[in-house]
Amino acid sequence: MRVIIEPDYASMSKWAANYVANRIKAANPTKENPFKLGCPTGSSPLGLYQELINKYKAGEISFQNVITFNMDEYVNLSEEHPESYHSFMWTNFFSYIDIKADNVHILNGNSKDLVRECEDYEKAIMDAGGIDLFMGGIGPDGHLAFNEPGSSLASKTRIKTLTTDTIHANSRFFDGNLSLVPKQALTVGIGTVMEAREVLLVCNGHKKARALKHCIDGNISHKWTSSMLQMHPRAIVVCDEAACDELSVGTYKYYLDKERGNL
Repeated sequence: MRVIIEPDYASMSKWAANYVANRIKAANPTKENPFKLGCPTGSSPLGLYQELINKYKAGEISFQNVITFNMDEYVNLSEEHPESYHSFMWTNFFSYIDIKADNVHILNGNSKDLVRECEDYEKAIMDAGGIDLFMGGIGPDGHLAFNEPGSSLASKTRIKTLTTDTIHANSRFFDGNLSLVPKQALTVGIGTVMEAREVLLVCNGHKKARALKHCIDGNISHKWTSSMLQMHPRAIVVCDEAACDELSVGTYKYYLDKERGNL
């Protein structure tokens, strides 16, 4: 695992965006051989998305030949609802770049057959040739996508019932009303993410410090599902200083020295 420690959220977002843009450009994608990009939602990747938008507007990158697969979507929430992840992606990213609507894949939480929807999503990823780079964030409890603590580390796309902690955390997007927060979601599995050729996670703020500690400095555990990325051959975690508050001094210095070329 590679860990990049940046001073603050803005620097973290720029580093992550530069990496993603460089990977897309290096692949030189075409219509016949597109780049497959996994996309998260939430507050952590907003800066990353804005930096990618800036690069597109500056003519540094095109998304014409990029196919995206989102991590998750709520169950029984209209796609037009402002808090749906369909709305999130178009409001915060897709509307500002040249991606083709047909190349965007987001789980349908209103499908009449949710099990089939999840199976079809896995097949769509496979038919596309697999995901080249899966971006993601880390939840305060270490979850990745909606793979809550206790989720199988070999899991694939499926229906998940959200924990009380997640429902409370997400209530801020629903005027603090717990009854309005969906209780289930469709989500890619940890196994789905692990099959990507590369994974890049962003993690910022003191509130994510314990999760980051378990992700990179703890044991692999289904209680901290993002810790499974320790087993991925090409995983990168990009974080800010505040998120490092609970790392051991040795771990913190090791990753800084490694990137500075002192090791």
